[in-house]
Amino acid sequence: MPSTVSMTVNGKSVSKEVDDRTLLVQFLREDLHLTGTHVGCDTSQCGSCVVHVNGRSVKACTMLAAQADGASVTSIEGLAAEDGTLHPMQEAFREHHGLQCGFCTPGMIMSAVDLLQNNPSPSEHEVRDWLEGNICRCTGYHNIVKAVLSAADEMRGAAKAAE
Repeated sequence: MPSTVSMTVNGKSVSKEVDDRTLLVQFLREDLHLTGTHVGCDTSQCGSCVVHVNGRSVKACTMLAAQADGASVTSIEGLAAEDGTLHPMQEAFREHHGLQCGFCTPGMIMSAVDLLQNNPSPSEHEVRDWLEGNICRCTGYHNIVKAVLSAADEMRGAAKAAE
């Protein structure tokens, strides 16, 4: 049965009629054409579909679009500045070769940004623990962890400079 869902996605208000069974990841990809959010395993194990809902990381393949009604959703497309300047986490992944094949990258980046919002100075162990729900099939976690730690340094420096 269709119903109308309304939410803010990447800073823009959207309202669409969707089937009640529509997953948030389907809504983003198929209705809004925001294809940066990937569907990897469809069982919530890989984390390729991670987005932020009201500022917290969520696996969009386990949430109905209707559950996000009224929420603020940020996908990987909404992370960079409007002028195209990459978010420090995106830049760190590029700089430290954390991208590899790129399939898991959007979910990794969204999860890592959530980590730094909760813990601006994580240890390597904490980064690895936080990213446990994100699977990289290329198995190159070393550069991903390096990128997250680098972004943490960068973001702490930017926060101090703003004070």
